[in-house]
Amino acid sequence: MKHLTVALSLSLLAPLANAAQPTLDTGNTAWMICAAMFVLLMCIPGLALFYGGMVRAKNLLSVFTQLFAVAGVIGMLWVLYGYSLVVDTTGMVEGELTVNSFVGGLGKALMLDIGHDSLVGTIPEGVFAVFQLTFAIITPALIAGGFAERMKFNASLLFMAAWFTLVYAPIAHMVWGGPGALMVNWGVLDFAGGTAVHINSGVAALAAAIMLGKRKGYPHVAMPPHNMGFTLIGAGLLWVGWFGFNVGSGLAANEGAGVVMLATMIAACAGIVGWLLTEKLTHGRPTALGAASGALAGLVGITPACAYVGPLGALVIGLVTGAVCFFAVTRLKQALGYDDSLDVFGLHGVGGMVGALLTGVFAAPSLGGYVEGVTPLAQLLVQLKGVAFTFVYCFVVSWAILGAIKLAIGLRATREEEEQGLDLAEHNERAYNL
Repeated sequence: MKHLTVALSLSLLAPLANAAQPTLDTGNTAWMICAAMFVLLMCIPGLALFYGGMVRAKNLLSVFTQLFAVAGVIGMLWVLYGYSLVVDTTGMVEGELTVNSFVGGLGKALMLDIGHDSLVGTIPEGVFAVFQLTFAIITPALIAGGFAERMKFNASLLFMAAWFTLVYAPIAHMVWGGPGALMVNWGVLDFAGGTAVHINSGVAALAAAIMLGKRKGYPHVAMPPHNMGFTLIGAGLLWVGWFGFNVGSGLAANEGAGVVMLATMIAACAGIVGWLLTEKLTHGRPTALGAASGALAGLVGITPACAYVGPLGALVIGLVTGAVCFFAVTRLKQALGYDDSLDVFGLHGVGGMVGALLTGVFAAPSLGGYVEGVTPLAQLLVQLKGVAFTFVYCFVVSWAILGAIKLAIGLRATREEEEQGLDLAEHNERAYNL
């Protein structure tokens, strides 16, 4: 097969920068409508079930409520200014550093110019906007796993709204904003969200876990998942939805879609093997939660790379990410002493970093990749630059937002509320009538 070039899609938002007489393609439009629904499925019910099954029974509804509420709040902010901050390319100049290299302008605020004839590439802009919105919803939703079972509901929503505005929107713009955006200028490869989604959410979850402190009784009191069935079903829904996440990021049902779909599937399978093999060698037995976590680790790792690496690269990325994430979840967390309730940093943060770095290695044609003109070492250094910037920016700004909310209204539920469970304390509801 002829190698794809960097032009395949260095930027998810590149069509916005190319106004050359777009024409509607009904096939691409139908696929992107489905892709948007797949990504929404990843959040609710996929992520909600995955997280909900891992918390204690008294906190199941609090997880679902947070994720539904995040979707509502981010959806409103998306219309007001979020879409514009992510996609508006006004003021950007390729190769030059301007304010709009870091964040989009307000030229699309309130979405007043989106009508029946508005196109982005070959699809209606409304479809594109919804697809992008699903990314904007699931990214802060992922963070909820880091502070699960102990953060006040109103504080969590305030944090996610501010974080979306000050962290997600700028990073997404820098990664996908087209020629002139900061990380595009650097040459960072991130097809579907290794930095903007996974490293971003994982680092924010780490900041929240550290600032909030450990759950009452952790780590001395056992806190096993209350319903592994929910968690496994949620993981399966996430796997299915990930094809919308990754393949949809090409914005077309074309030859590139086959490359992305194949890489996504291979990495998920390899992630399972990488995690379970490491778990067996380390702990003596594989687990169901390990199998689900390994699949997600492989999917996280391949997200930035899926359009740029061949099947061999996808296989290695899945295996390595599965193994590394296992150690991040079982060893790194204990060594550093933080309580990331549902291992968002260990799975998404660490997995995103591993995937982003290995993208640089396996994107090279010499290793079966599809990006012409790159060498493994040179691109690895570029990827490292993007990872380091995302980590530092996200942690510092997330910490500042959390600190401001802590001073204003407090972050953490009381010890009595935590003991009672947030379902009753925050929402006066029970998941189960015993």
